[in-house]
Amino acid sequence: RQIGILASADQAAAARQIRRWDYVDATRIAIWGWSGGGSMSLNAIFRYPELYHTAMAIAFISDQHIYDTIYQERYMGLPADNVAGFRDGSPITFAGQLQGNLLIIHGTGDDNCHYQSAEMLMNELILHNKLFTAVPYPNRTHAIREGENTTRHLYETLTWYLNRHTPPGHKGARDK
Repeated sequence: RQIGILASADQAAAARQIRRWDYVDATRIAIWGWSGGGSMSLNAIFRYPELYHTAMAIAFISDQHIYDTIYQERYMGLPADNVAGFRDGSPITFAGQLQGNLLIIHGTGDDNCHYQSAEMLMNELILHNKLFTAVPYPNRTHAIREGENTTRHLYETLTWYLNRHTPPGHKGARDK
């Protein structure tokens, strides 16, 4: 009954521990995921902006209310019976707290996590004047594999974004 809440809190607890390691540069912690992992990445960077520098979310759900009812009701119950769970488990609720870098990728033909979810999130980010990068893949489904060169383009986009916003190197390497 707490999809998006407990798991993002667990991830944040792990990130806090990792930040204590001497060789970890706490200013370059990133998270990424696809589908439920994409929603997790959004919840992480929105709910715990002090921990994450960059997030990349692919084919995600931004609002628990618009996902497949057979799944949602099985794990969350009915929206009327779990108002706080649906609200607090939805990344869109916390979009105004974004401080880091955000890349969102979604196939416009996604029949699992509908593109509407990406549009709703983009509108919420715009409402709060939050900068983000969005890459829609026209007519691609949840797998975002249709069309020549799609997979390569997607993974090169992820690599480009991560290198740009969370460049490789050990702690202190950029200070030299």
